[in-house]
Amino acid sequence: MADEKKTCLYDKHVALGALMSPFAGFNMPIQYKGIVEEHNAVRNQVGVFDVSHMGEVEITGPEAEKFVNYIFTNDIKDAPLGKIYYGMMLYPDGGTVDDLLVYKVAENDFFLVINAGNIDKDVAWINEHAAQFDVKVDHQSDYYGQLAVQGPESEKALLDILRIDATDLVFYTFKKLEYDGETIIVSRTGYTGEDGFEIYASHTAINKMWDLLVEAGVQPCGLGCRDTLRFEVGLPLYGDELTAEISPIMATLSIFVKLDKEDFIGKEACAKQKEEGSAKKLVGLELKDKAIARHGYEVMQGDKVVGYITTGYRGISVEKSLAFALVDREAGTLGNELNVKIRKKVFPAEVVKKRFYKKSYKK
Repeated sequence: MADEKKTCLYDKHVALGALMSPFAGFNMPIQYKGIVEEHNAVRNQVGVFDVSHMGEVEITGPEAEKFVNYIFTNDIKDAPLGKIYYGMMLYPDGGTVDDLLVYKVAENDFFLVINAGNIDKDVAWINEHAAQFDVKVDHQSDYYGQLAVQGPESEKALLDILRIDATDLVFYTFKKLEYDGETIIVSRTGYTGEDGFEIYASHTAINKMWDLLVEAGVQPCGLGCRDTLRFEVGLPLYGDELTAEISPIMATLSIFVKLDKEDFIGKEACAKQKEEGSAKKLVGLELKDKAIARHGYEVMQGDKVVGYITTGYRGISVEKSLAFALVDREAGTLGNELNVKIRKKVFPAEVVKKRFYKKSYKK
């Protein structure tokens, strides 16, 4: 469609024969060789993703730390330089504006990485609240492209192919370095459950690095396997497991909501949910059949609808039919027997832990 945006690598995807599809307002590659092959490449070797659709915002100024801590659920007060934090921006009622990463670049200098589909909404939200603080908001999404190089061989691929030495980075840290005359950001987080790196750079540099990686045999990967990979290791996707109606407490992400820090937007609502127990909670489900539960399918307990599926797949690395579901808290006890309505049939399912596959990060 004409109004869909394209990343700086769009022409490369088309040339490689990728299946392209709309995602978060962008025309993005869903798969190249196939989701299973790309998924396994990341689990066992290395793959490269174009994630240039993601948004970037830099917050600077005398009150940058105070401001970011006010709009962010995690606690970045006195954070060490080069550290990355995961958390959420919330509405006052505890619903989620977005989940994001916060990079501590320098004293009172923070780099925020936000979800593609939320860029306009997030930037408006940030600007609205920034008016009360002595800060500068610099929206940089149009400048940066981003690659995610993921898998057990990702560190070696960066060093051998791109000549980027990231061996000193530990999990959830980053550094700035010079590459072809420009300053780039390299981080080590990963949204796949495997060791992996993200590279933020100009469109020119991203195109060059993509070519070098693909020519050297690194498997290009689409958003299809990005979703199956993150799902297997229990990671949420905004729009599915977190929304304006789903708080991080409901999504069982309380660890990223620091209720003992100073005031932040949504703190009161989250504290209440934590104390009283949220009405709904996100759980893992294992279906006792090969049927696949898709987003929006009803979850039943007896004749009663107790929730709905947020994400469901036939696991590629675990070979089971699995799902995340948002259900009534009482129905979400581990081991509980529920049913999933798939079209006109009902399939039995058991409540299990949300992490279906063991993560392999370099800590």
